[in-house]
Amino acid sequence: MSKMLVVGLTGSIGMGKSTVAEMFRQLQVTVHDIDADVHKLYAEGGAAVEPIRAQFPEAVVDNKVDRARLSKMVLGNEVEIRKLEAITHPLLGQGRADFFAAAEQQGARIVVLDVPLIFETGGEKNFDKIVVVSAPEEVQRKRVLAREGMTAEKFEAILARQVPDAEKRRQADYVINTNCPKEATLEQVRALLEDLKHA
Repeated sequence: MSKMLVVGLTGSIGMGKSTVAEMFRQLQVTVHDIDADVHKLYAEGGAAVEPIRAQFPEAVVDNKVDRARLSKMVLGNEVEIRKLEAITHPLLGQGRADFFAAAEQQGARIVVLDVPLIFETGGEKNFDKIVVVSAPEEVQRKRVLAREGMTAEKFEAILARQVPDAEKRRQADYVINTNCPKEATLEQVRALLEDLKHA
């Protein structure tokens, strides 16, 4: 049996990563969304709720983690970020292992892991290929600032923790440009998949 190709999909905030992940799904590729796992862990009854309550009591409201509150408590504070990662990373690792087991059982040839922070966490070694989703800086800014609850200050704080887009593009195996009509982006994804099938 041929080895399953593990593809990392990443990109800075507002670059269109979720849109591209959805396109992979449309093209019948199995996608694992790390952020969706975080949502499950933070929801009522989620495995991260009690450990986070113990470490950040004010972040838990109605027995679920309030992401906005938690974000305010840790953003820009490396010590607090490390404490949070010590809770979430092992739990996310388990979710990823379960995903791989299921994908192998289904005979998936290519799987895509949608991971916001691959380069930031030194995770590039975990993938066979890395796809970076990118758009010009002014397009990114416009998209992000249009989001509910987003401020220029919060956007800058998030950007400060992310590897610059130019550096991500330099390290990527593939770059998908989303500053174009959706059909054109889908064509790029389709072409990339064709290439991966021969990888």
